[in-house]
Amino acid sequence: MNRIICLAALFSFVQLNAQHTSKPMSALDPPGLSLITSVDLRHDLFSLASDSMRGRRAGTTDELRAAVWVAEQARKAGLLPAGDDGTYFQFFPIRRTMVGAESRLKINEKQLALWKDAWVTSPVNATLHGPVVWLNSMGDTTNNVAGKIVAINIQPPVPMPAPGMSLWGYRYILSAVRQQTSVLRRKGVAAILLVADDLTESSIAFAGHGFEEGSYVLENSLPAAAINSIPILIVRKSLGSLLAQPGATVSLDIDMQSFIYPSVNVIAKAVGTDAVLKKEFVLFSGHHDHDGVGPAIGGDSIWNGADDNATVSVALLAIGRAWAKKPGKRSALFVWHGAEERGLLGSRWFVDHPTVEKQSIIAVLNGDMIGRNNPDSAALLGTQAPHKNSSDLVAMALAANKESTHFLLDTLWDKKEHPEGWYFRSDHLPYARAGIPSIFYTTLLHDDYHTPKDESNRIDINKLYKMTQWMYRTGWKVSETKQKPRVDDRFKLER
Repeated sequence: MNRIICLAALFSFVQLNAQHTSKPMSALDPPGLSLITSVDLRHDLFSLASDSMRGRRAGTTDELRAAVWVAEQARKAGLLPAGDDGTYFQFFPIRRTMVGAESRLKINEKQLALWKDAWVTSPVNATLHGPVVWLNSMGDTTNNVAGKIVAINIQPPVPMPAPGMSLWGYRYILSAVRQQTSVLRRKGVAAILLVADDLTESSIAFAGHGFEEGSYVLENSLPAAAINSIPILIVRKSLGSLLAQPGATVSLDIDMQSFIYPSVNVIAKAVGTDAVLKKEFVLFSGHHDHDGVGPAIGGDSIWNGADDNATVSVALLAIGRAWAKKPGKRSALFVWHGAEERGLLGSRWFVDHPTVEKQSIIAVLNGDMIGRNNPDSAALLGTQAPHKNSSDLVAMALAANKESTHFLLDTLWDKKEHPEGWYFRSDHLPYARAGIPSIFYTTLLHDDYHTPKDESNRIDINKLYKMTQWMYRTGWKVSETKQKPRVDDRFKLER
């Protein structure tokens, strides 16, 4: 029986590999195309997005462990180090600001459990004790509430997040908090307690985990805590009656703590063959971090981030193997950015502190989530105004798709009217803002986005292969063309 199983597994392995290597080479095919295989992609994906990596959250040893793994695979692929000091790494400091573990909250002298009964929406230093002014509605703010601790039921935001948007409940909470507290802050209140409604209760696990983790910024940036000078809390719906009763009191002792953590970009290169053009780089971009360990869903607390963004991380390794063995005229630069999920921190740092001459980067091919949804469809962002910053680069990418992969391209997500604002949520953005031709490959969102269900066994490996091939073909065209892609005149993003 074991022999039969082994033979079946061997047959599947050979069949999987053969489906992408037996096809005759075309004159249009880059010479290293056959070196990209589904077997390598699958093996790397299941390693990087495994539970042992613990979700690769930025600012943790889990992210650093993942970065070391990526660097080692890049070395084995034959890529050369292109980080700082002759290494594959570019470390950068991120400041985490959070609520300290010793913080306390009492309502009517009853001790509440932070992150279970109540959530501090932004870190702040505050020590307060006093009566609660209950507001039945925002109309009650016509009374003098300056210097008071106020409590009120959370009000739905206007407008509501668009139906079907990703992380809908999270957006609902953030929008509601922002709108309601901006009014109360202008009234000069000392503290705000928002009593959760049913929609807030249903989404507080995810949003509350973010509140507990605090804010992450580059070290020299202004943290959100510096802007929010008063405590703003969300409390369970069941606590509303306590706050509304006459004579209710609140005691707050919130401690804000701030730390510097390292995050890291992994950077490697393959040197080109042309004596002149090898001084220029085609940059392949992705991010290796995800959400780490968070609230359990269905008993699973590891947010693996297989699609987001292990798919692109392993795609870059596959392209790197091909480029190292069959280099193009121009050099290829591979950047696995850190701390993307914390606000594109790694790509913002690299653009400000490039390890090669910035003007030598002639194009950025960025990917984010390339392994899910319909097997024959994909999206390329940066193809239409105001997001298109290089018609030359877009033409090469579209030609590469037409030659081989033949994806039906979704154009809706690249429109400035699309409610997701997807163009602004990945690592090509800092490069585009810096005036470098940039495009963004993706197969778009799905129901497992930012949940523990984003696992490797849900990835369409064949689609991942095709997306990898598409990125590689485009990069090869950029490498071989005599005229480097130009930045379009009058390129200006809408925000």
